[in-house]
Amino acid sequence: MNLRVFVLALSTFAFGSGAFIFAGLLEPMALELGVSVGAVGQLQTVYVLTSALAGPPLAFLVGRFERKRVLVLALSVAILLNLACLMTAEFGALLALRAILGAVGAMAGPAASAAASALVPPERRGSALAIVMGGMTVAFLMGIPMGSVVGAAFGWRATFLLSAGLSAVALSAIALFVPKVTPPGPGVGQGLRGAGVLPLFISTFLAFAANMTITTYIAPILRLQIEVTGAGVAAFQMLVGVGSFLGLTLGGRAADRGAGGLSVTLGFLGLAIAAALHSLELARTGVPGFGAYAIVGLAVLTGSTALFSILPVIQTRLIQRAPASAPLALAFNGSSASLGQAFGGALGGTLLVQGGALWVTFAGGAVALGAVIFWRLTHRASAPANAG
Repeated sequence: MNLRVFVLALSTFAFGSGAFIFAGLLEPMALELGVSVGAVGQLQTVYVLTSALAGPPLAFLVGRFERKRVLVLALSVAILLNLACLMTAEFGALLALRAILGAVGAMAGPAASAAASALVPPERRGSALAIVMGGMTVAFLMGIPMGSVVGAAFGWRATFLLSAGLSAVALSAIALFVPKVTPPGPGVGQGLRGAGVLPLFISTFLAFAANMTITTYIAPILRLQIEVTGAGVAAFQMLVGVGSFLGLTLGGRAADRGAGGLSVTLGFLGLAIAAALHSLELARTGVPGFGAYAIVGLAVLTGSTALFSILPVIQTRLIQRAPASAPLALAFNGSSASLGQAFGGALGGTLLVQGGALWVTFAGGAVALGAVIFWRLTHRASAPANAG
């Protein structure tokens, strides 16, 4: 694979890490900022929400500009915004900065994918796009846990300095190693209408909503379950990265074999099982031991594996259903994922404040079970025409 494709993946790694880099530090952030833990969680929600809203319009705009220039601009702005977050004392200002940063991330994602597609021959484009998407999985495996470790050692504000540093590394590498890329812009929606893609967008939304209802608040949930904080949270966050690699592998193989319908059903069931395991451990009383650690670790690993096993099937079906409008379809699917994350974060935050952590895990499981029903009712309508 072209080395420059791996360099482009640094941009998704940087923005993926920055989206949730303080996820393990919600409670100390809430204490210093003078707001609730649920309110601090909205710093993640607003990032993905503005990313969702900005994604499709920017899919048009990005298509008109040279890709390397777009990435350099996006990463430069990300560095400045993260440094501004580092120095901001007011919660409202921090919320606004995170919203702008989410829109910048939405601009960078399509640019990196389009550049990767243009730098490899047609028969390698699928692998190139998978590598760029893999930057997000590495963020869960390394970037976000690093945020928990750095924040525990130097304070939560240091996570924004780390995020700025990751963006600086990606910026330097892209500026040095990626050539100018000027591919044609995406079409104006031809091929999407009547292509059976709406159920796929809704399925993506439900998958991320089910997962992020719990994952956004994993730090306080882990503290209640097994009494770990700070760097201890990072160890469990690394399991999210491991699960993402497993899920992408399983989902990709299922899509290649034409078993995507069953694979997505099992993925949604996996999300429900993960939520049930979290609920089981939250309801337990007594001093946590090895069994508790094992159950929680299995819950985290199962949830991330299930989520990322769904994504390759959805993306493959989108390209097969709307080949002429694949860039736009993928942009809308990215927005569906971001809206799901935003909905899950908002739902989890509300329930955490109003009812407690057990209600958060119940809600994640309920969304996942609803997704199973929706997928079984609609997946045949969105299957490729040659899927039998």
